[in-house]
Order: sequence, then C-alpha cells, then structure tokens
Amino acid sequence: MNPRLTLVGSVVGAVIVALDGTVLTVAQPALRRDLDASFGQVQWTSTGYLIAVASLLVFAGRLGDRYGHHRVFGIGMLGFGAASAGIALVPDIGWVIGLRVVQGVFGALLQPATLGMLRAAFPADRLRTPIAVRTAAIGVAAAAGPVLGGALVAGPGWRVVFLLNVIPAVVFGALALAVRPPRAVSPARLDIPGPALLAVCLACLVHALVAQPGWVWTAAIGTVTGAAFVRHERRSTSPLLPPMGAPPARANSRVGDIGSRAVGSALGMLVAASAALSGSLFVGTFLLQGPLGLDPFHSALVSLPLAALMVIAAPSCAVLLRRAGARRTTTAAMVVLALGILVLSRASAVPALCVGFALVGAGFGTVMVAATHVVVRQAAVGSAGVAGGLQQTAMNVGPVLGVAAATALMGAGGDPELPLTVLAALALAGAVPGRALPARPDPTIDDHGQSKDRTPVPARP
Repeated sequence: MNPRLTLVGSVVGAVIVALDGTVLTVAQPALRRDLDASFGQVQWTSTGYLIAVASLLVFAGRLGDRYGHHRVFGIGMLGFGAASAGIALVPDIGWVIGLRVVQGVFGALLQPATLGMLRAAFPADRLRTPIAVRTAAIGVAAAAGPVLGGALVAGPGWRVVFLLNVIPAVVFGALALAVRPPRAVSPARLDIPGPALLAVCLACLVHALVAQPGWVWTAAIGTVTGAAFVRHERRSTSPLLPPMGAPPARANSRVGDIGSRAVGSALGMLVAASAALSGSLFVGTFLLQGPLGLDPFHSALVSLPLAALMVIAAPSCAVLLRRAGARRTTTAAMVVLALGILVLSRASAVPALCVGFALVGAGFGTVMVAATHVVVRQAAVGSAGVAGGLQQTAMNVGPVLGVAAATALMGAGGDPELPLTVLAALALAGAVPGRALPARPDPTIDDHGQSKDRTPVPARP
C-alpha cells in the first residue's frame, strides 16, 4: 500500500478508537435511561471493552508480525465497525455489554496494526512525522468527541453515536484487505502459551484496578499468571517479549532492539504520563462541576486548551526529536505535564484552569509522540506489531492506574488538591526513565528487506 494511504489508514483507525471512547462517555447516561440499566451495568460497557482490548494487544501485534499488519488491521476495522452497528440496534443492556467486549477484541487487532503499518511503510529516520500526525489526529478526536457526542445524543439519540465509525471502518478495512503483500520467507513462529498467559494476567490486572467485585481473587490470579508468563518467556525458544535491558546482540534478531532499556523506559514513561493525564482529568471534572459550579458544556470549553495544545505539540515534537533527541524532549515534557497538574491543583479561576490544561496537553502530547517514536523505531520491522501492542497496552493500563489512584485519594470529601499533587509527583517520577532514552537520534535501522507490508519509499535526496 502507498505510504501516504497507509498513513491515512493508520490515522483513521486511531481516530475511530479514540472517538468511540469519548462519545460513549457522553452517551452513557441516555443509554442507561433508555435501556433501564443499572449504574453497574453501564460501567461494564466500558470495563468489558477495556479488559478485552488490554489483554489482547500484544498478541494482536504478534499476529500482525506473523500474517501482515494490513490484513490484521482490515479484519480489526471490519469487526469493530460491525460491532458498532450492532450496538446501535440492540434491545437491552446485556447485548451492549457483549458487543462492547467483541468491539474490544477487534479494537485490539487494529490498534497495534496502526503503528505496525507505519513502521513497515516508512524508514526509521522518517517515522517522527507520521507518528506526530497520528497523535495530533487523536487529539482532535479527543476534543471533538464530547461535543459531537453531546449533539447527537441531544438530537437523534445515543444509538446514532455508534454509527459514526461504521462507514470509515468498512471502507478502510476493505482497502486494507485488498493489499496483497509478499509472504515472508521465515515468518515468526506463533507461540500460543505465552500470549495466553499474558492475556489472562492483563485482564485480571485491569479487572482488579477498576475495583470490580472479586478484585482480590483476580489480582491473585493475575499475579500467578504473570509469574507463569515470565517463567515461560525465559524458557521459550521463541519468546513473545525479549528481556528488557538485554543488549541488542543478545536479543532475538527477530525482535531487534525491542528488549532494550530504551524501549522499557519509554513504555514506563507512557504509563506514567497517561496515568497522570487520566487521573487529572477525572479529578478535574469534579473540580469544574463541583466547587467551581460549571455545567458539563462549560467544563468542556475550559478543558479545550488541553486538546488544542496536544494537537500543536505533536508536530512540534517531531522537530524537537530531530534537534534535541528523545532524552531531553521527553524529560522536559514530563516536567511540563507535572507543572500543569500542579497549576490545576491550586487553580480557583477559569484563566488559571485554562493555563493548567494547556500545560498538561503540551506535556502529554510531546511525551506521547516522543516515547512512541522510541518504541516503534527501536523495533525491527518483523516485530513492529509487538512494539505497537506494547505501546497500546501502556496507553490502556496507565489510565486505569491513574483513575484508580485518583478515586482512592479523593476519598469521601472529594478534595482535589491531594490527588492532583500526587499525580504531579507521578509525572515527575516518570521523567526519571527518560535518562535511558537516546540522547540524539539513532542511525537508521536497517530491516534488511524483512517487511511484508512495505512499499518502497524513494531515498531522501
């Protein structure tokens, strides 16, 4: 597939997932009233999706490495769109929950593929801009989602919300499946026990973090399966993940430098940044609509600088990476993110809140582009799917951690200062792993013609 068309498909896939999550949040109250559902049932429309997607992302990435990212992306898009259309027609809440789980499965297929396709279509030294464009598009979706969702719920109704992504999902899914990349001579062996153990571990972790009934048991099961996964990986001749921190020469050549300290540190920064962001947004919602007395619409307007600066930060980060390197860029961005959260913790007027949200958006948007660039660039083309799965897993687990921490720290009183201060400290702590990131852009990674999906790109003059 043409690199430009691949970029468009990657952006559309990422936007569909981001938009789906934001519009669902707005639609949930109307959905509950219309289907006569309990609050617990409505919560499972989000929790069921999250458990399904988080548990399968890395395995889905390996499927893309094995069978081709365009093919897995196409199946994921078509399935995601079909599940969305089904939700718009359901008669009761049980069907919504079930189809949201199905949607999570197909979402897990398409999300790592959006990054895997980019790694396969663009040389390593030209990944900054495509990743920045993808991140900026996600920022636009995050800003437009609540407004668009609110307008549709107030007009045609909540069911129309789920029809938004059906047409683009079908169109780009069909286009992706029409691609016939050459088969690899020695495709990576698919190791089923490892991904299965990791899926159970991640599913239990997410279930425990959202404090569902029985979380103690699921936490225990997650710990046991996590230990079993580590043991299996150490003994496997074809591990899903190489040991983090292993020198490139010792890592499996099929996975390049995906097991390097730089990748592990970048993933840690993504978890910390997304946890700090999501926890702050959770607390900020109560701050805006509680002590400050703003209605939901005006609350959304006050927080718009976050999305706007996230969009602006994405292309700016591509320039910073080229000039300053990932280490200084991510470290400075995490400090900006922490500063923005501290401003929010002490703000009592709208202008100060806007400044805080703008700093949070600028810091997070920069970290997301820079850390994602490190993860994807360090991976050989043959393991780009696993790299994408790891990045998406970090971006799914982090928000669960952040919201869980914010909920526990707010307590019954709902005081926002303590949780926001702790989340700012988390963002600062997340800057520490940045020391393991490359100080300057690395030399171009040679994939030795291993890509199944790549369309040749003319060399830069």
